[in-house]
Amino acid sequence: MADPKGFLTTGREVARTRPVEERVKDWNEVYVPGSLLPIISKQAGRCMDCGIPFCHQGCPLGNLIPEWNDYAYREDWTAASERLHATNNFPEFTGRLCPAPCESACVLAINQPAVTIKNVEVSIIDKAWDSGDVTPQPPERLSGKTVAVIGSGPAGLAAAQQLTRAGHTVVVYERADRIGGLLRYGIPEFKMEKSHINRRIEQMRAEGTKFRTEVEIGRDIDAVKLRKRYDSVVIAAGATVSRDLPVPGRELKGIHFAMEYLPLANKVREGDLTVTPISAEGKHVVVIGGGDTGADCVGTAHRQGAASVTQLEIMPRPGDDRAAHQPWPTFPMLYKVTSAHEEGGERVYAVSTTHFEGDEDGNVQSLHLAEVEFVEGNLVRKPGTERSIPAQLVTLAMGFTGTDRSNGLVEQFGLELDERGNIARDEDFATNVPGVYVAGDAGRGQSLIVWAIAEGRSAARGVDRHLTGASDLPSPIRPTDRALTV
Repeated sequence: MADPKGFLTTGREVARTRPVEERVKDWNEVYVPGSLLPIISKQAGRCMDCGIPFCHQGCPLGNLIPEWNDYAYREDWTAASERLHATNNFPEFTGRLCPAPCESACVLAINQPAVTIKNVEVSIIDKAWDSGDVTPQPPERLSGKTVAVIGSGPAGLAAAQQLTRAGHTVVVYERADRIGGLLRYGIPEFKMEKSHINRRIEQMRAEGTKFRTEVEIGRDIDAVKLRKRYDSVVIAAGATVSRDLPVPGRELKGIHFAMEYLPLANKVREGDLTVTPISAEGKHVVVIGGGDTGADCVGTAHRQGAASVTQLEIMPRPGDDRAAHQPWPTFPMLYKVTSAHEEGGERVYAVSTTHFEGDEDGNVQSLHLAEVEFVEGNLVRKPGTERSIPAQLVTLAMGFTGTDRSNGLVEQFGLELDERGNIARDEDFATNVPGVYVAGDAGRGQSLIVWAIAEGRSAARGVDRHLTGASDLPSPIRPTDRALTV
């Protein structure tokens, strides 16, 4: 155990963020560099080393949280890094991007602020990179088997790294011009600087993983030909079809999916563009969707110099505390203030967009909305609550509906889909096509980064067993496992 009295004597303290007026002028991560290390050992000491660590149930990766909390408390960073990597290929990603269901399930959180598990995690991995503890782990021998991984998001990268280390020759195919999937182009730089992705890719290259960018399976390479070329295939193409808003005026210029808007801002940061063709500068911006992607649009609009930013959410405002029907250790729906929300803008809950209006040139100028309420379990508009707000740039951040089928990948493979439109798979993550497996959002539907990495690790075990007859690779979850909710 770390500090036997830590949870009694030490209060929760999280990473400090840079002043708003400073950080909105750049795209660097919002946290003060190095601010965690002076406090993180004591924070790790708040871990109770409880008899049943429910944080393990909160996290699908099965992270050994009490163990690396203990090492962090003792400042044995090398041992902490080893235990962290035992269950998670990319803790620098999850430590920055995951909403931390492990903290919701922390036993201390029953009646006190939870242990800062996420901050401890990111401190350990950042320290490991700085000290040289993160090194390539190439296989001792090659199996002679080949695997193609379609998609380079967290699920694809996790599967590729596991299979490469198992001795298989792995090639990752990515349709974008850089590796990383939504980590690269869907996550703004202020949430995670892309240098973290780049050094993981270099580690994987040194281990033997090969990467092919600007190759879309189904369009550039026929899926059937790909299957014949490799001994096995892992589909980790994500759930990239954005949910649309079919209301009058949707066709107006200036209304874009979040995944049209955010990647362009990242391409400016990569140096591919001088200015983004979709900019919030000087505009009244409306973000439709109250989740993390919506918050990313809010923060991006602030940095582009928006005149105003309004975020709309159709559901009622969540409470500040756990509701009675969302008891510990489930992941509660709480009112969350992200770094982007700290930077300004208005958040409007329980409203629905009725239509858009534009100018004579077809550019969106305003958004009309109405308040909504639940009536017998259904959301209905409240009469007399209609109003309009200025909107010269609208981003739709309402989630995703499934895997992209326009490229022919699903049809060319002949894949079966489940009732939700995701690619169906069995207990080993295998599809109905022999040798073809699926991991991540393509099979699970839109989910969290920890679930994507867990799926990639689990699918890798299924592939390894298919290729060799047995596998020592870990499989933290089953395809049917779901988050700890009510």
